[in-house]
Amino acid sequence: MKFLTKNNLWKTLVSISILIPTALSAPASRIDSRLPCQAGIISACPANTIIVSNDHSSPSSQHAHFTSIQSAILSLPHDNSSATILIRAGNYTEQLNITRPGPVTLLGETWDPLTATENQVTVYWSAANSNSRYMDNAFTSILTVAPTQNASLTGAGPTGWPVPADTPYGNSDFRAYNIDFRNVFSEYSAGPSLAVSVSYANAGFYYSGFYSYQDTVYIGKLGNAYFFNSIIAGQTDFLYGFGTAWLQACSLQLRSCGGGITAWKGTNTTYPNKFGVYIVDSTINAANASIAASIKGKCALGRPWNSLHRSIFARTYEDESIESSGYTHWVNGGAENYKLGVTLQAEFETYGPGWNETGRLSGGWDTILNRSIWEEYGEPAKVFQFGYESGGFGYVDWIDWTPWF
Repeated sequence: MKFLTKNNLWKTLVSISILIPTALSAPASRIDSRLPCQAGIISACPANTIIVSNDHSSPSSQHAHFTSIQSAILSLPHDNSSATILIRAGNYTEQLNITRPGPVTLLGETWDPLTATENQVTVYWSAANSNSRYMDNAFTSILTVAPTQNASLTGAGPTGWPVPADTPYGNSDFRAYNIDFRNVFSEYSAGPSLAVSVSYANAGFYYSGFYSYQDTVYIGKLGNAYFFNSIIAGQTDFLYGFGTAWLQACSLQLRSCGGGITAWKGTNTTYPNKFGVYIVDSTINAANASIAASIKGKCALGRPWNSLHRSIFARTYEDESIESSGYTHWVNGGAENYKLGVTLQAEFETYGPGWNETGRLSGGWDTILNRSIWEEYGEPAKVFQFGYESGGFGYVDWIDWTPWF
């Protein structure tokens, strides 16, 4: 009996997926065609797909329109049309900026599109805002999704950078599949060194990886970001921002301990908001066995960047790296950021050796949610909102709910 290898099985599934739209008598959308396109079957890619390759020795480069990803992005019109860019396997060293309002999909070529551990496309950059090297942390990011530079800036103080009131909303539906973003400035926390930054825009990341040490993922003002089955690695405050992020079935990798995993800066608005970060059905582990023993019981789930910090870990596995109190506090300029009844640093049905109910209660920084309170936040539609105008909830049309197709 002849058994299929993983690669041959994948090729067989790709062939079947090509036939699905025809069998259903329906045209393939830009996401329906994702799997065969990512396997390198160019004829199966959406119409007008732009191809990027920097491997001049590969036959695939003969079909490439550009050798850099940013050149492909800059070729797109600044309008509401949809665009797909296929990035052939390889390493790319560049910064990427998405400012256009129309949907953009970046597809990383891969033989295994249903995992983030086998990605073949990596975007590198090396930058950290140490010793005020840059005007703002934003300048260190590998990928920025924002309508303007002003919209992407972090700023300082309790409310951050004052984004001009007339700033337009940015990309309505940005998506990235099977791409790793690695900020390689140092092998330890040496200042903010972002892998991705999303502000005044909607962005979905599927089976992708984000690697840095400090401030890996920044979700800025009015930014909405959804992460599915992705890897996020860091040491200090590596999930931080002002906007809203939802991590579903993701792997958080602790490269060491510092500050906390989350650090959010809430915002007072004229409408109800649920700005914050929600980590759901995910895992938290030491990045590798060599550091596991040295960080045992030393890593905090988060700390409040300001008193309106909101973060929730739900149904998430926590390894022995997590300190007994769960969360910790943040004293800034002699003032305590944590405010009882205002700051929400919470857990719901978390489990694993890092869960310690006695430690949580005695620490005083962690809120253990019951089911009724969790249900107020329990799905993306309950937290994502179009805050630019009215703050209405249920703003989730930009999320790919079936990324495995």
